Amino acid sequence: MNSAQTSSRPKLSDVARGRHATFTSFADPGLDCEVDFVVVGSGAGGAAAAVVLARAGYKVAVVEAGPWRAPEDYPWTTYGTIRDLFPDWGSLVTQSRALWPIVQASCVGGSTVINSAIVVRTPGDVFTRWEREYGIDGRALEKRVWQHQDRIEDELSATVVPPDARGLLNTLAMDAAEKLGWSSHYMVRYAKDCEGSGQCLQGCRKGRKQSTNVNYIPEVLERGGYVLSTAPVSGLLFEGRRVLGVTGRFQDPETRRSGARFTVRARKAVFVAASATQTPVLLAKSGVKSRALGTLFRAHPGTGVFGVYDEPVDQNIGATQGWASTHFRQDPGLKLETLAIPPEMVAGRLPGGGKELIRRFREYRHVAMWVAAVRAESVGTVKPSLFGGGPVVKYQLDEADMRKLRKGLSMVTRMHFEAGAREVIPGIFGLPYKIGPDQIHLIEEGPTDPRCYVAILSHLFGGCPMSADPRQGVVDEHGKVHGYEGLYVADASAIPTTIGVNPQHTIMALASVWAENLVS
Repeated sequence: MNSAQTSSRPKLSDVARGRHATFTSFADPGLDCEVDFVVVGSGAGGAAAAVVLARAGYKVAVVEAGPWRAPEDYPWTTYGTIRDLFPDWGSLVTQSRALWPIVQASCVGGSTVINSAIVVRTPGDVFTRWEREYGIDGRALEKRVWQHQDRIEDELSATVVPPDARGLLNTLAMDAAEKLGWSSHYMVRYAKDCEGSGQCLQGCRKGRKQSTNVNYIPEVLERGGYVLSTAPVSGLLFEGRRVLGVTGRFQDPETRRSGARFTVRARKAVFVAASATQTPVLLAKSGVKSRALGTLFRAHPGTGVFGVYDEPVDQNIGATQGWASTHFRQDPGLKLETLAIPPEMVAGRLPGGGKELIRRFREYRHVAMWVAAVRAESVGTVKPSLFGGGPVVKYQLDEADMRKLRKGLSMVTRMHFEAGAREVIPGIFGLPYKIGPDQIHLIEEGPTDPRCYVAILSHLFGGCPMSADPRQGVVDEHGKVHGYEGLYVADASAIPTTIGVNPQHTIMALASVWAENLVS
């Protein structure tokens, strides 16, 4: 459904049969109903939990702050994507020494709509660490997570990027890694018959990427549940320490003005899966008390360098991300991967303006971007703003993690020269605009001040960390909020550490395990 479309208030009889309810005006009497389970958020965790509950025969309501857009309505441009699929024009940044953007979507399907749908099974050492540091029964959780990952891979068409969709961006990276003797692979992604249209970051208009708005959320509707979109939850409803449901007001997707009120009550439980930045804030604003709330926020910060080649690379032809190496996941703690960004974002990363920027942009077809993501040990916090708005994220890489980032950039720079690049554009403040193969040491010896790097935060974790100890964590190993009845968290905010790989597969499997606990 196009985000500009609205509908009149649905009748409760229609809702009971499965109905999508979206923005209605302030004058409308609103929506008040009751279901078995309420799920806040429709991204990886929320959708995975909701479909498990719906398949068990329960009435489920998914409540999503953003609009529902069909693939044919996805915007073509980065501008349109930020306008239509991001919260507040993508303005959330870390409030620290460096203002690094935090990449998250706000729409039905969440960030699965605008990510690259990368599938990586949860490494076994992650469960061992959780058991050692957070008192989780890692062995039991590992077995169940992997079982659900088997199922999800089958249902969402997890497939290696096909040869016809790889493009030079990815094949050049594979060739370079082989020359350097580094273990690497073409990515497995939730994509059915990928055509390599290079539109992952704007939403796959071809409908090949299996984001949750094209599979699990429609299935919830088909099974008699319903979805509220453009419906930001303002608070959880409680009776003592037992959660009763959620409430809020619909929001116009274009003007952001508030509309009719909605209240959705839960007979059994509420799963909050609003994201690593939004879930801690919603719990805090709703009065949930936990000393660990908003703590242990973590991420895989990343940035990249452009290799400049004599022949055209045309990085936006082929899969947006199709190659990766996890060879350095443990030591020094890096993931290397390809990333094709749209032309507007390329222009935004090239220094200069006017004629100088135009001159530099003429090389667009000849550049390829490869990135390094840091398995960072730095931690931050997520708290509500003082004025009742969105989250305030305080996070900054420490010296050790900045050295990892610098190391990662020097490694992908080496890859570019092995692949035949004539020059590299490092994009680091204080370094030359371009460097040659005899200047890699400039990156290796570069600054460790985060302000010198154009980086982003993706792969977010924590804020409602999981631990057997209520003093250390917000939820237990079943996703249940310590000290509360019927209240669960089912997204990345419950993951207490970084995992060194793309987290969507882990998030979906954990949410599935926790939902399954309530229906088995």
